Amino acid sequence: MIRIAEESDSGELLDIYAYYVERTAITFEYEVPSIKEFRGRIQKILRRYPYLVSERDGRIAGYAYAGPFKERRAYDWSVETTIYIAKDVRGQGIGRELYTALEYALTLQNVINLNACVAYPDPEDEYLTRNSVQFHEHMGYHVAGRFHKCGYKFGRWYDIVWLEKCISSHPDRPLETRCFDEIKREFAERYGKGWLE
Repeated sequence: MIRIAEESDSGELLDIYAYYVERTAITFEYEVPSIKEFRGRIQKILRRYPYLVSERDGRIAGYAYAGPFKERRAYDWSVETTIYIAKDVRGQGIGRELYTALEYALTLQNVINLNACVAYPDPEDEYLTRNSVQFHEHMGYHVAGRFHKCGYKFGRWYDIVWLEKCISSHPDRPLETRCFDEIKREFAERYGKGWLE
């Protein structure tokens, strides 16, 4: 089941994220944030964008969200996407389900450009593989640029790549973007209404 994240999910979501902070270079964050800080991050995203979780057998298996690509008004039609899957359920199609739902919500918001910033190893090591880039390419993203040795974690340097995907055409006059609150009911018609009641 795909649904919108709630405050009460913060602990489970943070548990998923903590693994990536402590054991990988997928995130360049060094320390696991506090539950209060993490809850605040979720609340901030949900003011404007979708923050979705995948629930399997009563537990959260992963989450994905969109955030501003840049804060200036001209960037309203572009977002940055993020996804994390619980380490023990990777490779089961959860990422595809989450990103598909996220893209649907963003389409309803009149967003056009999706951008993802992904850590990239050269060469691969025990902290980072190229799986994240491959996943995004599989989802239709294309590499737009690469920054060399710009992140340092676990005593080594890592690159980042920016990937992009357009989910609609670029009209001469784009429709105004909508806040996530405005499209929740439309989203629910496809992904279930239980969390709206």
